[in-house]
Amino acid sequence: MPPMPVIGFLNTLSPNNLAQGSLDAFRQGLGVAGFVDGQNVSIEYRWAEGHYDRLPALAADLVRRQVAVIAATGGEPAPQVVKAATQTIPIVFMANGDPVASGLVAAARCGSRKRPDPPGTRTPRRGSPFQNPSHSELPDQPDVVSA
Repeated sequence: MPPMPVIGFLNTLSPNNLAQGSLDAFRQGLGVAGFVDGQNVSIEYRWAEGHYDRLPALAADLVRRQVAVIAATGGEPAPQVVKAATQTIPIVFMANGDPVASGLVAAARCGSRKRPDPPGTRTPRRGSPFQNPSHSELPDQPDVVSA
């Protein structure tokens, strides 16, 4: 049996400071994709506890561990630190600003997802994929292309 894949989870905060809903949503999203911690995937958590100077060592530890992917969470500078630590491990992150301008990615496609926002939360623009009534398929390609 092949070894269980490992997801690295790096956060700028501590588990006590992270909204429990955020961590639950992360695990739920993995579950929707078919990944359950302890069953078919393992998650290695690293917490900076508000000490941003710890992020490089924590990211390097996940890289040494050869995780399959790193979720850089808790806002900046976590994604930037992980990007500096590896050029081979995929990085998942949320960006408050422009990920292209900040150097996190080389290019990004806007509006490529076919999933609608909840009703009443977005006004579709002309040509928006949200005007398409068949939102059943998400693309195989990510919205953001890494650098």
